[in-house]
Amino acid sequence: MLNIKIRLSIKKKKKKKKIKIHVFSPSRVCGRTAASFKMTTLRCLLLLLLFFLCFFSPGAICATFTIANNCGYTVWPGLLSGAGTVELSTTGFSLESGQSCAVEVNPSWSGRVWGRTHCSTNPSTGRFSCATGDCGSGKVECSGGGAAPPTSLAEFTLNGNGGMDFFDVSLVDGYNLPLLITPQSSGGAAVGDCSATGCAADINGICPSGLRVILSDSDEQSIACRSACSAFGTPVYCCSGAYANPNTCKPSSYSQFFKNACPQAYSYAYDDATSTFTCPTGISYLISFCPNTNSQKSGNNNPQAAELSQFNETMVFLRPDSSGGPLLARTFPVWGAAVATAGLAALWLALQ
Repeated sequence: MLNIKIRLSIKKKKKKKKIKIHVFSPSRVCGRTAASFKMTTLRCLLLLLLFFLCFFSPGAICATFTIANNCGYTVWPGLLSGAGTVELSTTGFSLESGQSCAVEVNPSWSGRVWGRTHCSTNPSTGRFSCATGDCGSGKVECSGGGAAPPTSLAEFTLNGNGGMDFFDVSLVDGYNLPLLITPQSSGGAAVGDCSATGCAADINGICPSGLRVILSDSDEQSIACRSACSAFGTPVYCCSGAYANPNTCKPSSYSQFFKNACPQAYSYAYDDATSTFTCPTGISYLISFCPNTNSQKSGNNNPQAAELSQFNETMVFLRPDSSGGPLLARTFPVWGAAVATAGLAALWLALQ
Protein backbone atom coordinates (compact mmCIF):
# COMPACT_ATOMS: atom_id res chain seq x y z
CA MET A 1 0.00 0.00 0.00
CA LEU A 2 1.48 3.33 -1.05
CA ASN A 3 2.16 5.84 1.69
CA ILE A 4 3.59 9.29 1.08
CA LYS A 5 4.84 12.29 2.91
CA ILE A 6 5.98 15.39 1.08
CA ARG A 7 8.82 17.57 2.27
CA LEU A 8 9.39 20.97 0.73
CA SER A 9 12.84 22.54 0.46
CA ILE A 10 13.59 25.93 -1.04
CA LYS A 11 17.09 26.98 -2.12
CA LYS A 12 18.08 30.41 -3.32
CA LYS A 13 20.77 30.87 -5.94
CA LYS A 14 21.41 34.20 -7.61
CA LYS A 15 18.01 35.43 -6.47
CA LYS A 16 16.26 32.45 -8.06
CA LYS A 17 14.29 29.94 -6.01
CA LYS A 18 14.55 26.23 -6.63
CA ILE A 19 11.73 24.12 -5.25
CA LYS A 20 12.22 20.40 -4.69
CA ILE A 21 9.54 17.97 -3.59
CA HIS A 22 10.77 14.80 -1.88
CA VAL A 23 8.45 11.81 -1.60
CA PHE A 24 9.11 9.16 1.05
CA SER A 25 7.19 6.71 3.21
CA PRO A 26 6.60 7.27 6.93
CA SER A 27 4.87 4.56 8.95
CA ARG A 28 2.38 6.81 10.69
CA VAL A 29 0.74 10.16 9.99
CA CYS A 30 -1.40 11.48 12.87
CA GLY A 31 -2.74 8.06 13.74
CA ARG A 32 -3.16 6.87 10.15
CA THR A 33 -1.44 3.59 9.21
CA ALA A 34 0.04 2.64 5.85
CA ALA A 35 -3.02 0.49 5.18
CA SER A 36 -5.39 3.44 5.32
CA PHE A 37 -3.30 6.34 4.11
CA LYS A 38 -3.81 5.89 0.37
CA MET A 39 -7.54 6.34 0.86
CA THR A 40 -6.83 9.93 1.89
CA THR A 41 -4.10 10.68 -0.66
CA LEU A 42 -6.21 13.11 -2.67
CA ARG A 43 -7.21 14.92 0.50
CA CYS A 44 -3.55 15.18 1.50
CA LEU A 45 -2.65 16.59 -1.91
CA LEU A 46 -5.35 19.21 -1.61
CA LEU A 47 -4.06 20.08 1.83
CA LEU A 48 -0.56 20.40 0.36
CA LEU A 49 -1.93 22.88 -2.16
CA LEU A 50 -3.49 24.76 0.74
CA PHE A 51 -0.06 24.67 2.40
CA PHE A 52 1.55 26.25 -0.71
CA LEU A 53 -1.05 29.00 -0.80
CA CYS A 54 -1.03 29.51 2.94
CA PHE A 55 2.77 29.48 3.12
CA PHE A 56 3.39 31.95 0.33
CA SER A 57 0.21 34.03 -0.19
CA PRO A 58 0.40 37.69 0.81
CA GLY A 59 -1.26 38.31 4.15
CA ALA A 60 -1.83 34.65 4.96
CA ILE A 61 -0.27 33.33 8.16
CA CYS A 62 -0.09 29.63 8.94
CA ALA A 63 0.13 27.77 12.22
CA THR A 64 0.70 24.25 13.49
CA PHE A 65 -1.01 22.60 16.44
CA THR A 66 1.31 20.02 18.01
CA ILE A 67 -0.85 17.74 20.15
CA ALA A 68 1.14 15.81 22.76
CA ASN A 69 0.07 13.07 25.14
CA ASN A 70 2.11 13.11 28.35
CA CYS A 71 -0.42 10.96 30.22
CA GLY A 72 0.38 7.42 31.29
CA TYR A 73 -2.43 6.08 29.09
CA THR A 74 -3.80 6.44 25.54
CA VAL A 75 -5.75 9.58 24.67
CA TRP A 76 -7.87 10.03 21.53
CA PRO A 77 -7.80 13.74 20.52
CA GLY A 78 -10.90 15.19 18.88
CA LEU A 79 -10.94 18.32 16.70
CA LEU A 80 -14.00 20.38 15.74
CA SER A 81 -13.94 23.34 13.34
CA GLY A 82 -16.29 26.24 14.01
CA ALA A 83 -19.13 27.20 11.69
CA GLY A 84 -17.82 28.59 8.41
CA THR A 85 -14.28 27.33 9.10
CA VAL A 86 -12.47 24.89 6.82
CA GLU A 87 -12.19 21.41 8.35
CA LEU A 88 -8.72 20.32 9.40
CA SER A 89 -6.86 17.37 7.83
CA THR A 90 -8.01 15.15 10.71
CA THR A 91 -10.91 15.30 13.15
CA GLY A 92 -9.74 12.56 15.48
CA PHE A 93 -6.97 10.03 16.06
CA SER A 94 -5.23 8.10 18.84
CA LEU A 95 -2.11 9.11 20.76
CA GLU A 96 -0.39 6.56 22.91
CA SER A 97 1.50 7.70 26.00
CA GLY A 98 4.50 9.83 24.97
CA GLN A 99 3.36 10.37 21.37
CA SER A 100 2.69 13.69 19.64
CA CYS A 101 1.19 14.72 16.30
CA ALA A 102 1.46 17.95 14.30
CA VAL A 103 -1.68 19.24 12.55
CA GLU A 104 -1.49 22.10 10.05
CA VAL A 105 -4.07 24.80 10.76
CA ASN A 106 -5.65 27.11 8.21
CA PRO A 107 -5.47 30.90 8.57
CA SER A 108 -8.41 32.36 10.52
CA TRP A 109 -9.37 28.91 11.85
CA SER A 110 -11.60 28.65 14.89
CA GLY A 111 -12.65 25.59 16.81
CA ARG A 112 -11.97 23.20 19.66
CA VAL A 113 -9.48 20.47 20.53
CA TRP A 114 -10.04 17.97 23.35
CA GLY A 115 -9.01 14.55 24.59
CA ARG A 116 -11.16 11.40 24.76
CA THR A 117 -10.42 8.68 27.29
CA HIS A 118 -11.44 5.08 28.04
CA CYS A 119 -12.27 4.41 24.40
CA SER A 120 -12.99 1.06 22.76
CA THR A 121 -14.66 -0.54 19.76
CA ASN A 122 -17.70 -2.74 20.30
CA PRO A 123 -16.79 -6.18 18.86
CA SER A 124 -20.40 -6.87 17.88
CA THR A 125 -21.32 -3.59 16.19
CA GLY A 126 -17.90 -2.19 15.31
CA ARG A 127 -18.93 1.12 16.86
CA PHE A 128 -16.18 3.17 18.50
CA SER A 129 -17.06 5.09 21.67
CA CYS A 130 -15.40 6.76 24.64
CA ALA A 131 -16.37 7.11 28.30
CA THR A 132 -15.31 10.79 28.29
CA GLY A 133 -15.20 13.31 25.44
CA ASP A 134 -17.16 11.08 23.04
CA CYS A 135 -18.16 12.85 19.81
CA GLY A 136 -20.93 10.45 18.77
CA SER A 137 -19.51 9.57 15.35
CA GLY A 138 -19.04 5.89 16.13
CA LYS A 139 -15.52 6.17 14.67
CA VAL A 140 -12.12 7.45 15.74
CA GLU A 141 -12.59 10.46 13.43
CA CYS A 142 -15.21 12.81 14.87
CA SER A 143 -16.31 14.06 11.42
CA GLY A 144 -18.00 17.22 12.69
CA GLY A 145 -19.17 15.87 16.04
CA GLY A 146 -18.50 17.83 19.22
CA ALA A 147 -17.39 16.63 22.64
CA ALA A 148 -19.99 15.28 25.03
CA PRO A 149 -19.53 16.87 28.46
CA PRO A 150 -17.77 16.71 30.80
CA THR A 151 -14.65 17.50 28.76
CA SER A 152 -11.69 19.86 29.12
CA LEU A 153 -11.64 22.02 25.98
CA ALA A 154 -8.88 23.95 24.19
CA GLU A 155 -10.63 26.73 22.24
CA PHE A 156 -9.10 28.88 19.48
CA THR A 157 -9.98 31.80 17.23
CA LEU A 158 -6.99 32.52 14.99
CA ASN A 159 -6.44 35.83 13.21
CA GLY A 160 -9.30 37.52 15.05
CA ASN A 161 -9.84 41.17 15.89
CA GLY A 162 -6.74 43.29 15.54
CA GLY A 163 -4.75 40.49 13.93
CA MET A 164 -4.64 38.54 17.19
CA ASP A 165 -5.17 34.91 18.11
CA PHE A 166 -7.58 34.28 20.98
CA PHE A 167 -7.35 31.04 22.96
CA ASP A 168 -8.46 29.55 26.25
CA VAL A 169 -8.93 26.31 28.15
CA SER A 170 -12.56 25.90 29.20
CA LEU A 171 -13.99 23.84 32.05
CA VAL A 172 -17.46 25.31 31.52
CA ASP A 173 -18.54 21.90 30.16
CA GLY A 174 -16.70 20.07 32.93
CA TYR A 175 -13.30 18.39 33.15
CA ASN A 176 -11.79 15.07 32.10
CA LEU A 177 -8.06 15.67 31.53
CA PRO A 178 -5.26 18.07 32.51
CA LEU A 179 -4.76 20.30 29.46
CA LEU A 180 -2.26 23.06 28.59
CA ILE A 181 -1.90 25.43 25.61
CA THR A 182 1.64 26.76 25.05
CA PRO A 183 2.40 29.33 22.31
CA GLN A 184 5.43 28.37 20.20
CA SER A 185 8.02 30.42 18.35
CA SER A 186 11.18 29.42 16.52
CA GLY A 187 13.67 27.47 18.58
CA GLY A 188 11.09 26.65 21.25
CA ALA A 189 11.38 30.05 22.90
CA ALA A 190 8.60 31.95 24.63
CA VAL A 191 6.65 34.27 22.35
CA GLY A 192 6.88 37.90 23.44
CA ASP A 193 4.08 38.72 25.83
CA CYS A 194 2.22 35.47 25.08
CA SER A 195 1.55 33.16 28.00
CA ALA A 196 0.67 29.51 28.37
CA THR A 197 -2.73 28.76 29.83
CA GLY A 198 -4.69 25.75 30.90
CA CYS A 199 -5.50 23.38 33.71
CA ALA A 200 -2.44 21.34 34.65
CA ALA A 201 -4.01 19.80 37.78
CA ASP A 202 -5.62 16.36 37.78
CA ILE A 203 -8.76 17.13 39.79
CA ASN A 204 -10.81 13.98 39.13
CA GLY A 205 -9.82 12.54 42.49
CA ILE A 206 -11.15 15.54 44.44
CA CYS A 207 -14.25 16.22 42.35
CA PRO A 208 -17.33 16.93 44.54
CA SER A 209 -19.43 13.80 44.90
CA GLY A 210 -22.42 15.31 43.10
CA LEU A 211 -20.29 16.05 40.02
CA ARG A 212 -18.28 12.84 39.69
CA VAL A 213 -18.45 10.56 36.65
CA ILE A 214 -17.69 7.00 37.73
CA LEU A 215 -16.39 4.29 35.42
CA SER A 216 -18.70 1.32 36.02
CA ASP A 217 -16.00 -1.35 36.22
CA SER A 218 -13.31 0.74 37.94
CA ASP A 219 -14.05 0.31 41.66
CA GLU A 220 -15.61 3.78 41.93
CA GLN A 221 -12.78 5.51 40.03
CA SER A 222 -13.71 9.06 39.05
CA ILE A 223 -12.83 9.58 35.37
CA ALA A 224 -14.35 13.05 34.89
CA CYS A 225 -15.94 15.94 36.78
CA ARG A 226 -19.21 17.44 35.55
CA SER A 227 -20.10 21.11 35.62
CA ALA A 228 -22.96 22.19 37.86
CA CYS A 229 -24.99 22.99 34.74
CA SER A 230 -24.55 19.46 33.42
CA ALA A 231 -25.25 17.92 36.81
CA PHE A 232 -28.28 19.97 37.88
CA GLY A 233 -29.49 21.76 34.73
CA THR A 234 -30.83 24.87 36.49
CA PRO A 235 -30.68 28.37 34.92
CA VAL A 236 -28.59 29.76 37.77
CA TYR A 237 -25.82 27.23 37.02
CA CYS A 238 -26.28 27.23 33.23
CA CYS A 239 -26.37 31.04 32.87
CA SER A 240 -29.66 30.74 30.96
CA GLY A 241 -33.05 32.44 31.16
CA ALA A 242 -32.95 35.30 33.64
CA TYR A 243 -29.26 34.50 34.27
CA ALA A 244 -28.15 34.80 30.66
CA ASN A 245 -26.03 37.93 31.15
CA PRO A 246 -22.89 38.81 33.15
CA ASN A 247 -24.85 40.94 35.62
CA THR A 248 -26.97 38.05 36.89
CA CYS A 249 -24.75 35.02 36.14
CA LYS A 250 -22.20 34.87 38.93
CA PRO A 251 -19.64 32.28 40.06
CA SER A 252 -21.12 29.46 42.12
CA SER A 253 -19.45 27.34 44.77
CA TYR A 254 -19.08 24.64 42.09
CA SER A 255 -17.47 26.90 39.51
CA GLN A 256 -15.22 28.27 42.25
CA PHE A 257 -14.01 24.71 42.88
CA PHE A 258 -12.72 24.56 39.28
CA LYS A 259 -11.30 28.09 39.51
CA ASN A 260 -9.36 27.31 42.67
CA ALA A 261 -7.82 24.22 41.04
CA CYS A 262 -7.16 25.91 37.67
CA PRO A 263 -7.06 29.72 38.07
CA GLN A 264 -6.45 30.45 34.35
CA ALA A 265 -9.18 28.22 32.92
CA TYR A 266 -12.78 29.21 32.21
CA SER A 267 -14.93 28.05 35.11
CA TYR A 268 -18.31 29.49 34.06
CA ALA A 269 -19.79 31.26 31.03
CA TYR A 270 -18.74 34.84 31.89
CA ASP A 271 -15.27 34.11 33.25
CA ASP A 272 -13.61 36.12 30.45
CA ALA A 273 -11.48 38.54 32.48
CA THR A 274 -9.01 35.94 33.78
CA SER A 275 -9.38 33.21 31.18
CA THR A 276 -9.02 34.55 27.61
CA PHE A 277 -5.47 34.86 26.26
CA THR A 278 -4.08 36.45 23.09
CA CYS A 279 -1.03 36.23 20.85
CA PRO A 280 -0.11 37.92 17.56
CA THR A 281 -1.38 35.89 14.62
CA GLY A 282 1.21 33.67 12.97
CA ILE A 283 2.60 31.55 15.77
CA SER A 284 1.93 27.89 16.52
CA TYR A 285 0.64 26.12 19.60
CA LEU A 286 1.53 23.07 21.65
CA ILE A 287 -1.56 21.38 23.15
CA SER A 288 -0.49 19.03 25.94
CA PHE A 289 -2.56 16.43 27.74
CA CYS A 290 -1.27 15.83 31.30
CA PRO A 291 1.39 18.59 31.08
CA ASN A 292 2.22 17.97 34.75
CA THR A 293 4.29 14.77 34.65
CA ASN A 294 2.84 13.78 38.02
CA SER A 295 -0.55 13.26 36.30
CA GLN A 296 -0.01 9.66 35.23
CA LYS A 297 -3.46 8.26 36.07
CA SER A 298 -6.97 9.61 35.95
CA GLY A 299 -8.12 10.10 39.50
CA ASN A 300 -4.83 10.61 41.34
CA ASN A 301 -5.51 11.45 44.98
CA ASN A 302 -5.26 15.01 46.22
CA PRO A 303 -3.88 16.72 43.10
CA GLN A 304 -2.90 20.34 43.44
CA ALA A 305 -3.12 23.17 40.94
CA ALA A 306 0.19 22.96 39.08
CA GLU A 307 2.27 25.89 37.90
CA LEU A 308 1.88 26.43 34.16
CA SER A 309 5.10 25.80 32.29
CA GLN A 310 6.08 28.16 29.47
CA PHE A 311 8.35 25.63 27.74
CA ASN A 312 8.21 22.06 26.49
CA GLU A 313 10.97 20.04 24.79
CA THR A 314 8.56 18.38 22.34
CA MET A 315 7.75 21.57 20.44
CA VAL A 316 7.49 21.22 16.66
CA PHE A 317 7.33 24.10 14.18
CA LEU A 318 5.83 24.63 10.76
CA ARG A 319 8.41 27.19 9.59
CA PRO A 320 10.77 28.73 12.12
CA ASP A 321 11.79 32.29 11.37
CA SER A 322 15.56 32.71 11.64
CA SER A 323 15.19 36.02 13.45
CA GLY A 324 13.39 34.36 16.35
CA GLY A 325 10.18 36.29 15.71
CA PRO A 326 6.69 35.09 14.83
CA LEU A 327 6.14 32.86 11.83
CA LEU A 328 5.62 35.09 8.84
CA ALA A 329 3.97 34.59 5.46
CA ARG A 330 5.92 34.86 2.21
CA THR A 331 4.63 36.30 -1.04
CA PHE A 332 3.90 33.77 -3.75
CA PRO A 333 3.26 34.99 -7.30
CA VAL A 334 0.33 33.72 -9.35
CA TRP A 335 2.63 31.55 -11.46
CA GLY A 336 3.76 29.79 -8.29
CA ALA A 337 0.21 28.79 -7.42
CA ALA A 338 -0.29 27.49 -10.97
CA VAL A 339 2.91 25.41 -10.79
CA ALA A 340 1.88 24.02 -7.41
CA THR A 341 -1.55 23.05 -8.73
CA ALA A 342 -0.14 21.39 -11.85
CA GLY A 343 2.45 19.52 -9.81
CA LEU A 344 -0.12 18.17 -7.41
CA ALA A 345 -2.38 17.09 -10.27
CA ALA A 346 0.52 15.23 -11.92
CA LEU A 347 1.41 13.54 -8.64
CA TRP A 348 -2.18 12.43 -8.13
CA LEU A 349 -2.33 10.93 -11.64
CA ALA A 350 0.94 9.11 -10.99
CA LEU A 351 -0.57 7.48 -7.93
CA GLN A 352 -3.48 5.94 -9.85
